[in-house]
Amino acid sequence: MTDRIVSWHGNPSVPRFTPPPGAVDAHCHVFGPMAEFPFSPKAKYLPEDAGPDMLFALRDRLGFSRNVIVQASCHGTDNSATLNAIAKSDGKARGVAVVDPAISDSELEKLHHGGMRGVRFNFLRRLVDDAPKDKFLEVARRVHPLGWHVVVYFEADILEEMRAFLDAIPTLIVIDHMGRPDVSQGPSGRDMLAFRSLLDNREDIWTKVTCPDRLDPQGYPWDDFACAVAPLVEDYPDRVLWGTDWPHPNMEKAVPDDGALVNMIPSIAPTAELQRKLLVDNPLALYWPDD
Repeated sequence: MTDRIVSWHGNPSVPRFTPPPGAVDAHCHVFGPMAEFPFSPKAKYLPEDAGPDMLFALRDRLGFSRNVIVQASCHGTDNSATLNAIAKSDGKARGVAVVDPAISDSELEKLHHGGMRGVRFNFLRRLVDDAPKDKFLEVARRVHPLGWHVVVYFEADILEEMRAFLDAIPTLIVIDHMGRPDVSQGPSGRDMLAFRSLLDNREDIWTKVTCPDRLDPQGYPWDDFACAVAPLVEDYPDRVLWGTDWPHPNMEKAVPDDGALVNMIPSIAPTAELQRKLLVDNPLALYWPDD
């Protein structure tokens, strides 16, 4: 039997940085509990349970008020675990779904009533076997009337081939983890300049300035990440989101301390205004527009 992965810090520190009131962790996940919400038979990793109680305890420990829970690839297109976490959040969580392109309109409406506000398309070959762009575009067209956005996850080496697909999406787009640039190239490196050109092409493309633990090859304290990303936050302040990525899917090595991740925020958003936009105004506008 495959050993289940523990990919999160067992005792995250209380951060020195205090997020502004109403701050949102806009990119996190839940795993299981497996006994109640089995993992997909196509899952590329098998994590230990990391359910809503753990997530909400971490939220409070880190000083955040709300969560945006992104459907984890290990659960495939069965969004039950994510919906369960949203239902237990007392209105303090919204979600991003992963769906089978054949999903019915009534099923999409049920997801909406359950708190989903976006749909995610994953193009990482190590996590998914198939990413049919034509079917994804049809899904994007169908969720548009619900007011949903589309979250797209890809790596920097396929950015150019993704452009036509992204151009055809009719909704607001959020790019996960800035399309995973090589941050060691710096703010004017090839990957970051290519990504900036994508943002400049459409004003309704947003991004998550997340995952220094994944993107900075030098490791903690993630100085290369801060150097490359801070100018992006300054230049596109109304189109950036931040999240922990807890429980750090498929990371068996160098599991980050979530408190240290929060302490990174002033390095990429050094002013109170930038911090408020990154952590409060932007995620509330996208996920709680009526608040």
